[in-house]
Order: sequence, then C-alpha cells, then structure tokens
Amino acid sequence: MLVMKFGGSSVANAERVRNVCAIVKNNLHRHPVMVVSAHGGVTDMLIDVAKRSVTGKLDISPIRKIHLDMIKDLKLDPAPTEKLLNELEVLLQGISLVRELTPRTLDYVMSFGERLSIRTVAAYMSSQGVHATAVESYDLGMITSSDFGSATPLPEADPIIEWNIKRYDTVPVITGFIGKDKKGNITTLGRNGSDYTAAIVGAAVGAEEIQIWSDVDGVMTADPTIIKEAMPIEKMSFDEASELAYYGGRLHPYTLIPAVRKSIPIRILNTFKPDNKGTLILSESKETEGVIKSIVYKENLFLINVISTRMLFHHGFMAKIFEIFNNYSIVIDMIATSEVSVSLTTDNDVNLDAAIKDLAQFAEVTVEPDKAIICVVGEGLKHSRSVTSTIFNAVEKGKINVQMISQSAKKINIAFLINDDDILTTVQLLHNTFFAKKQ
Repeated sequence: MLVMKFGGSSVANAERVRNVCAIVKNNLHRHPVMVVSAHGGVTDMLIDVAKRSVTGKLDISPIRKIHLDMIKDLKLDPAPTEKLLNELEVLLQGISLVRELTPRTLDYVMSFGERLSIRTVAAYMSSQGVHATAVESYDLGMITSSDFGSATPLPEADPIIEWNIKRYDTVPVITGFIGKDKKGNITTLGRNGSDYTAAIVGAAVGAEEIQIWSDVDGVMTADPTIIKEAMPIEKMSFDEASELAYYGGRLHPYTLIPAVRKSIPIRILNTFKPDNKGTLILSESKETEGVIKSIVYKENLFLINVISTRMLFHHGFMAKIFEIFNNYSIVIDMIATSEVSVSLTTDNDVNLDAAIKDLAQFAEVTVEPDKAIICVVGEGLKHSRSVTSTIFNAVEKGKINVQMISQSAKKINIAFLINDDDILTTVQLLHNTFFAKKQ
C-alpha cells in the first residue's frame, strides 16, 4: 500500500487536479491511499473570512467562485460542493451574530478547505475511471487532543484507521490537516498538518512508502526562494529531516514520528515533475560529500535575556523560568546561560508580555525582536572536526553578528542566532562554502 499526500499547490486549480489524477493512475498497482490538502490559498481565505465575520463583514463569494469554477472546468456535479458551501455560510452567519470567533470555531471553519477539496478530487478521479471515495479523516478514526489549532492525534487511532481503510475497494481520498477530539469537535493539526495525517495513515496501514507531493523537487540544500543555486538532496536520514522540520523545513515537525516508529520511508516529490526521484528519507543515510546536507533558517524570533545576579545559582531558578513559559504555552527554540543571565529564543509573541511581567518579579528582563536561527544540518557533523570552524569562518566573511550558538545532542546540527536582516547573506555564504563545488 502506498500513501500519497498532495499539498495545496498540487490541487490549486482544475489542470493540477487532472495532473494529480494522472500521477495516481500510474500507481494503481501499488494500491494508493490519497491524503489531500485544501486547494491552494483556500485555508488562508477561510481564516480571513472567519475573522471578518466577527465584524459583520460576511462574504464567501471568492471561496464559492474558486470551488464552483473548478467543478465547472472539470465537468462535475456541483451539488455536493454547493451543499458544503451553504453549510459554511450558515456557520459564518452564526459567527457574525455572536461577534465571537473561538479557536474551536476557527478549526471548524478551516476544515471546509479539505472537506471541499477531497470531494472535487475524488469526483474527478471517478469520472476518469479511477473509482475513488471522499473520506473525512475523522470518519476513519483520526482522534485528536482538544488543542484547537495544533491538535495531537492520539495513539489509539492507529488500529481503527487501519481497519477502516482496508474496508475500501476504491481509492480513499482522505482529508489532511483535520481530525476530531473525543467530544466530536473538529480540530486541526497545525502547519503542514496534512503531512502529519499522511504519516499517521501510512504508519497505521503499514505502507511501503509515504509520498509527500508538493511544488518543489524534494528537500533542498537551502530555501530555493532565496538561494537560486539550491539543489535537491537525494537521500537523508530521519534524524536529519527532523532537524530540518523543526528549524523551518517544509515538513510538519511531527510528520516523521509515525514513519520512524514503523521504519517506513518518506519520499518528497514534485507534482509538476513526477519523473524526478525527489528526496528519500530513510532510517539511516550515508554522509554526503562535504558533510552538510542542508542549511535552514527560522525567522521573526524574539531573544529574551533574563538577568538576576541574586537568583541565578539558587536552587530552582531555571525551573522557575521554564514554569512561567510553560504556563503561557511559549515554546523555547534555543537557550544559553552565563554567570548572571539566561538567554532564550521563541517565535511566540501572543503571551510574551504576560510571561515577561511574571519574570520581572525576580529578574531583569530584556526582549530583542527580529532575530533568526540559522541551522546547518548533516550526519557528517558527528565525524568532522573542522566543519565548525568552516561554518564560522564563512559567517565572519559577511561580518555577521552571531549572538548564540547551539548543537543538538545527536551532534548532527549546529544552530546560531543572528539578526533577521542577515539571513540572506548568511545562508548564501554557507551555501557557497559547502555546495559550490557541486554546482
């Protein structure tokens, strides 16, 4: 069995839906299970219309037009799509009346993107002789926590999903990104949640491979939107991919966990270049020439400095700091300590003011915005003594101010903090240093 996930750009319009159908047709002998995202841009449109509905400005005509135009182009029956669009409009009218948008209701609104998309894709595939069935993931047993906006699938879902999927004698076209909690509320899995859905489904059915189809040639040596010389990586390890996902790669950070658990390879492929090999992510991967696999970055961070000469070496000082961040659901990316201070980074500014107020009760606190983490990743870092100096010699050429440095316990990455304005220069210098010979 083959799990094939198609992202929003892959199903953004009628022509791309046709292309996806052709790709799946070529893999029917591998018994495909599809996981599909909302049509490109629709999730953002749903968030926007939900927020505007709170102010009484309710207009879903752009969303209606995108879906019905696609249905018309593909020569499909509009009735199932119109039914869901009408349901969405009624929901938004309710938001407009109460003038309130809770995280639970926002998740419900966002779910319409995937629910509309699977109906279009499944109907078109069936019209082309590929018998397909639109399936909401929660009807398969995708049970999650009640953390709206970033829900976590619960482990008891696996056997239920496996049993339900194997009942289908058609190609299941499953909603990515969404699930339901134990109370029956629709939830969403967060950024790139459809990747996570695909991995969970793949692990549940024991897939031979999980394929993530998007608009890039695979995992790249750097962000191709800023580094034109970026190249696809042929193979990499789960550990390397995990580091890349955490520090800004295209995969959902948790995508790899179900696959690692069952040792199922993940392949990242380009929908628009289906003959390309893409990137294969395996449990282990040989070191590439040049040691480094990829350079990623995470921007728009805050650097928080907590200074307290009287508290630093007191028992429980660090625990107290982390307790405060935990109370406000603030995730820390990087941490460093000195004799009189603790420095931390986060991208969460929602509750930051409240956390700083609590910290200020026992320490002096400063916050510096517009920071970025640059992360250099590769299994070869474990065995190379010179690569660290090579990294920082390259950075020094750009006169970049490095403010913090960190290395993972597995020693396959080196991360450091810089100003947002220096991202392009830094990544370009590092890419030239480690990958110029391969151009």
